[in-house]
Amino acid sequence: MNNTAKDASAAAIARGARPWSWIPSLYFAEGLPYVIVMTVSVVMYKRLGISNTEIAIYTSWLYLPWVIKPFWSPLLEIFGTRRSWIIAMQVLIGAGLGGVALTLPTDNFLQYSLACLWLLAFSSATHDMAADGFYMLGLSKHEQTWFVGIRSTFYRLAMISGQGLLIILAGYLENATTLPDFLFDAASQAGSIEPAGNVPLAWSLTFLILCGLFVILVAYHWRILPRPAADAPRVRASHTEIIRDFLEIFVAFFRKKHIGVVLGFLLLFRFSEAQLVKMAAPFMLDSGDIGGLALTTSQVGFAYGTVGMLMLIIGGISGGLLAARHGLKFWLLWMAIAINLPNAVYVYLSFWQPDSFPLVNIAIGVEQFGYGFGFTAYMLYMIYVSQGQHSTAHFAICTGFMALGMMIPGMFSGWLQEALGYQYFFIWVLIATVPSFVVTLLIPLDADFGKKEDQEMA
Repeated sequence: MNNTAKDASAAAIARGARPWSWIPSLYFAEGLPYVIVMTVSVVMYKRLGISNTEIAIYTSWLYLPWVIKPFWSPLLEIFGTRRSWIIAMQVLIGAGLGGVALTLPTDNFLQYSLACLWLLAFSSATHDMAADGFYMLGLSKHEQTWFVGIRSTFYRLAMISGQGLLIILAGYLENATTLPDFLFDAASQAGSIEPAGNVPLAWSLTFLILCGLFVILVAYHWRILPRPAADAPRVRASHTEIIRDFLEIFVAFFRKKHIGVVLGFLLLFRFSEAQLVKMAAPFMLDSGDIGGLALTTSQVGFAYGTVGMLMLIIGGISGGLLAARHGLKFWLLWMAIAINLPNAVYVYLSFWQPDSFPLVNIAIGVEQFGYGFGFTAYMLYMIYVSQGQHSTAHFAICTGFMALGMMIPGMFSGWLQEALGYQYFFIWVLIATVPSFVVTLLIPLDADFGKKEDQEMA
């Protein structure tokens, strides 16, 4: 082998090794803020005595940045580099986490902490776009394919850390902290949950730890992220051209065939799940006399963050493998059944209120496996809809409608639960699966889409 070939080989090895230094940490940093905003905040506010109606409304509004993020995505190409956007957004994420930590012990903690969570949500949504764009610019086509499993693994690890370890930590700190006697009675009357200790302090410490983690991530990524030559602001002739290109993308999306049915699917396929996901954790935490299961914070973290997340991953992998073998259309109805009917486990749990924690874990595992399996259909259909020119931008628009489909039903789920009680609310959740089945039967879909043979030919 001559020196030129050796140099090329060494360069290739260096390029292949370098991504390991930043892809795992980057996608862990992408997943963690999302799960904090969408899941951890629900548990936190429930432990702080906020009503289910308020929790559902306020935390559902936090979906909005992911709904509208396609509208400001061009800014990431026009101003600055993806690398600089990543660093800036991680700084703001850390600031948002620190803000939550500092505001929780105050009298008006709800308003102040929500403002910080809004900062966190907008920063996280922008970070998602910057990180995904940087991934494509910083890697070769071969490396992008090779590392796609790595990025997904560490994103899921962030979800497990948030839904599981983080909530378990908060539960441990709740038990480790104690309130002065004269404050304990007042705290006990703040909601339906009996506080085990100084709940605001416990969650404040949890968010301070998260803030410290992002300080470390910012410093690490500032030093370690590569500076690819392709990561540069896009040069445009004029603002008119920018607006024209921007509008062209949206017009092309809404001119797709059967767009009305497609939008119906994006908005309604998860109509039932969107309501369930906001009330599942409060149901687990509420006391038995008002219909809940009276689990501790740590038990909820274990059930959803370990058992539930494991079954979710298994369901998602199974759905992907089967869709690749037979095509999405073959499994579409079965996936709709899988994401909806296992919600019946909550009807069982609400009527029988079992004391067995292992039984609760089994029920959650069944529901999460079905969700993982069924959500495969949703993700693949967004890919199907996005095919053609502007595929990346159109996929981002699809994810915006996905977030909208979660936001609107989630907003009224808390009020509905408090009006009906947990038992009848979960019966309603089952009834609310009907729109999902209707739109599933109506959508256009090629019979061979998703099959492995077609992907290889493409």
